[in-house]
Amino acid sequence: MNNQEFLPIVSVVVPVYNGETDLPELIECLRSQTYPTTRVEYLLVDNKSRDRTSTILETLSSPNPPSVPPLSRGGSKQSQITIRNLSENTIQSSYAARNKGIRASTGEIIAFTDADCRPESQWLENLVKPFADLEIGITCGEILALPGNSLLEKHAARENTLSQKHTLAHPFCAYGQTANLAVRREILARVGLFRPYLTSGGDADLCWRILRETSYQIYFAEKAIVRHRHRSTIKQLQSQWHRYGESNKYLHQLHGVDLMREFTTGEYLYRLARWLLKELPVAATKCTLAKPSKRIARADLVDLLNTPIGLLNVRARAIGQRQAQLPELAREIERL
Repeated sequence: MNNQEFLPIVSVVVPVYNGETDLPELIECLRSQTYPTTRVEYLLVDNKSRDRTSTILETLSSPNPPSVPPLSRGGSKQSQITIRNLSENTIQSSYAARNKGIRASTGEIIAFTDADCRPESQWLENLVKPFADLEIGITCGEILALPGNSLLEKHAARENTLSQKHTLAHPFCAYGQTANLAVRREILARVGLFRPYLTSGGDADLCWRILRETSYQIYFAEKAIVRHRHRSTIKQLQSQWHRYGESNKYLHQLHGVDLMREFTTGEYLYRLARWLLKELPVAATKCTLAKPSKRIARADLVDLLNTPIGLLNVRARAIGQRQAQLPELAREIERL
């Protein structure tokens, strides 16, 4: 490595709400990053947690933010990472917490992930590399599933629910999710920060403002990987898809884009009939014919129940779309 290598100062902002069970693993992932420890700060923002999050963050925090020190590369074996403990106790919103972190940051690149994510060791290095191209204003990395054993986790993994490839292919405008996203600080000074009172869809809103108001481009850094645990209960899964529906409604009201299509009754009935008459018998036959030792591999419950789970998710999203009402305060954009 030489001093001419592109290594900007980076600030990683992580909102945390009731994160005491997630923080130990997250911190180990941050300590394992290959990006030079002297070129990055990690700002963990407690957002009105009710558990031991604030106590844990106090014990982890570094006394001072980094200046611009000499280059060195490596994780915890070489040096300690810089962790800054912040709190957003006014607004209960991950976007308000991210804004708190952005305002306190010192980096020219602002990266985002979440407390329940597990960044791979080269995550930050691969996420930052594309910014060497001055036309790139946003980078987003891939979001893959952590191993899960429940039926619903397997379903979400099979559908690749959280992949950035879905959001990058959005028909209105591409965007990346804040679980794995980075933005140039100078752009935030131009278009503003997150809408602090928005509860869903803030990542799309920010990316759309950047891509539609500036000439900057978005880049998919596929090797910048974070892993995320899928929802393991039906209540959690329905809540996730209900929030997707709310996001559709909010973005529709903020940007005038039609994201509101719902399945008709006829479409629901057709999908159910197809499942009952075609998909279910085929999956059941595979399971019956397979040798006992291979039945799980050949056809498990995910094969049998994939369609009805998907329809439940679509229904939850539709309910979220119908019920959501954008608060007037959610139209506000904070400025750097």
